[in-house]
Amino acid sequence: MANEFWLSDEQWAVIEPCLPKNQPGARRVDDRRVLSGIIHVLKSGCRWRDCPALYGPYTTVYNRWNRWSRRKVWRNLFEALRSISPDDDFHAIDSTTAKAHRAAAGGKGGRRRAIGRSRGGRSTKIHAVCDSLGRAIALDVTPGQRGDVRVAIPLLTALPPSQSCAADAAYDADGLRQFLLARGTVPVIPNNPTRRRIHPFDRSVYKRRNLVERMFCRLKDWRRIATRYDKLARNFMAAVELAATIIWWV
Repeated sequence: MANEFWLSDEQWAVIEPCLPKNQPGARRVDDRRVLSGIIHVLKSGCRWRDCPALYGPYTTVYNRWNRWSRRKVWRNLFEALRSISPDDDFHAIDSTTAKAHRAAAGGKGGRRRAIGRSRGGRSTKIHAVCDSLGRAIALDVTPGQRGDVRVAIPLLTALPPSQSCAADAAYDADGLRQFLLARGTVPVIPNNPTRRRIHPFDRSVYKRRNLVERMFCRLKDWRRIATRYDKLARNFMAAVELAATIIWWV
């Protein structure tokens, strides 16, 4: 197949030390082979059962994906590699919506699903922060109708303070502005038209917010990110984390 994905030697050298060691299982399929198969499925958007046999049995590919998602292996991989090259000069925060396919229906409620109804129908919202190089450094998923500003502070709290943080008018809230200023970060957020007290706004710095828009475009080149097929929120979140890891951190 011309569109197969294989991890290069350089990529594998970075990833392999972060993966679980001494895992049980008779005739265990090689981790590099299986991980390449997982990435192929996430990029191409095919069903797990349609994963090419050259990556191993599709049940093995899916089971390792699901098992390591449950054990937060993909999240730990993203966090470990992201922390190697911090960039705290500039942050940009935003969200994008992924339409939920009918295959994502049927999961149990609450946080396990993170599917809601917005104007586009059933959807999940991806929240992200990027650095000055346009690399994803913090991620979360919520139901599609969740407001952006409600997720901003928890997402930014996990990161070291930056010199400035850009966001669109959806993030224009006094609580977020005060949070950023308390951390020594300059808010670069346009004023909502309904706001009475106008805050200073650096338009030249705000132009850099396009970094987060371009970041989302690259994430959504992966078809299982652009459209959500996973029933469980943790599996969709793991897909976003693994995509970000491969795109920016290996």
